[in-house]
Amino acid sequence: MAAISGGKTYHHGDLRNALICAAVDLATEGGPERVVLREAARRVGVSPTAAYRHFDGRGELLRTVRTHAQRVLADAMERAAAREPGADDPALAAERRLAALCRGYVGFAVEHPGLYRAAFCVPRPAREELPGPAERQAPEPEVRAFTLLREALEALTGTPRPGVRAAGGAAAWSAVHGLSLLLLDGPLRRLPAQRRNDVVETTLAMVVSGTRTP
Repeated sequence: MAAISGGKTYHHGDLRNALICAAVDLATEGGPERVVLREAARRVGVSPTAAYRHFDGRGELLRTVRTHAQRVLADAMERAAAREPGADDPALAAERRLAALCRGYVGFAVEHPGLYRAAFCVPRPAREELPGPAERQAPEPEVRAFTLLREALEALTGTPRPGVRAAGGAAAWSAVHGLSLLLLDGPLRRLPAQRRNDVVETTLAMVVSGTRTP
């Protein structure tokens, strides 16, 4: 994917990148529903026809935004982990890293709800954009946020059998993803900041304690 840079205008030969920037802005403002190719074209000052030379339609543009949103989510998680103080005890250090990654995940969702929703949207292509049989069978690449959580769990528990490893990562991901959605769209969305933080920290403590061997 092209590198995304700021700005609403584009230089000659960089229209695709400008359209992506505009689409990311749209997602940031209102989630994946706001990402429309014609609106992205309008924002950078070109015709829809020019935009369609770079994207087949809304589905392709939204998939590009989704890839970007997943990347910046993972970046936020890694920044949160980098801020966490280390520990001489490797087990404690691993627990802190796992909790910090989870905290960064939820924090990103709360601070950037539009991009967070875009990170996990399922684009609905127009009929002419439907992929062929070979493309439909191609697996989705692993989401980096999940990879970070899975690797942090492995550092805590060792490297279990592949099925167990994937299940553990999925369980941690489910906890932070479900909490994020409850904070954004569910009954927890009206919590004051301190109570919200308490809920987040309690959930993270449960995720970490679930990795400990009885």
